[in-house]
Amino acid sequence: MAITLDTPAAVHPHHRHGWWWKTLLLGFLLWAVTIVVTVITRNTNLIPTLILLGSFLVPFCVVLFVVERISGTVSILQTILLFFVGGVCGVLGASLLEADLHPSLLLYGAVGLIEELVKAIILVVATRTTIPKTRVQGALLGATVGAGFAAFESAGYAFNAAISSHGIALIPLLQTEVVRAILAPVGHVAWTAILGAVIFGASRDGARFRLSGGIALAYLGVSLLHATWDSLSGISSLLALIFTGNAIQVLRYGFLPAHAAQTVATLAAVLYVVGLVVAGIVGLVALRLAIRGRRPRPEVS
Repeated sequence: MAITLDTPAAVHPHHRHGWWWKTLLLGFLLWAVTIVVTVITRNTNLIPTLILLGSFLVPFCVVLFVVERISGTVSILQTILLFFVGGVCGVLGASLLEADLHPSLLLYGAVGLIEELVKAIILVVATRTTIPKTRVQGALLGATVGAGFAAFESAGYAFNAAISSHGIALIPLLQTEVVRAILAPVGHVAWTAILGAVIFGASRDGARFRLSGGIALAYLGVSLLHATWDSLSGISSLLALIFTGNAIQVLRYGFLPAHAAQTVATLAAVLYVVGLVVAGIVGLVALRLAIRGRRPRPEVS
């Protein structure tokens, strides 16, 4: 009688060296030097370097952070591929699904639902053989997919910001990169990490994915966070009009006097920043709760 033995999955060793923050500091220095050289030489060939450095630095440092903490059967190469392939497939899939969307009140909600669904599908397909499937593991791998999505999306925004009727607009390009780099960890990275933690936490015996009500709730929650984040500019402008008492004037005449417009613009900017901070905190708290999950009830003797 033949006896078959199950071959155990290979466990890849990972080490903690703090390379993520070392890379962040070195990358920031290179980015700053590239800016100086670009300004001095006015060499437009350096613009792609600026876009790539500024857009990928923080997301790739997230990947290094994950590599130093991931465990089980996930190798460093698989993690890096998850970042690049997941990021490219994510932005391509989202672009295709969003191609027929038209401006409306529900636009931001649709974008949030589509992009979070695409990232979740990529995560599940790419990690279906990953063992063990723990909440922490899911959060780390989800953060990797989100980082890839954020990097390629930021590169697109930076490219658009650099284009102007007078040539390359360096200041808007740099502003876009700085803002999106700061917000990336509490945006796409955190949202997909939440989904990853819940999806992995619902797995059967830590090995096989399965659907659950918690996954649906997490998906709707991160999609709502995403939609709120994207619509904060419009929300803050509307609130600024209401708080300054100028909403009725805009509705009646369609414009504001210069002094009133400046007041509304200043208040809208403040409310926008406050909204980003609040949304970021909500996302981080939700991520912490998703990683902790449900604690088992103590047995009653």
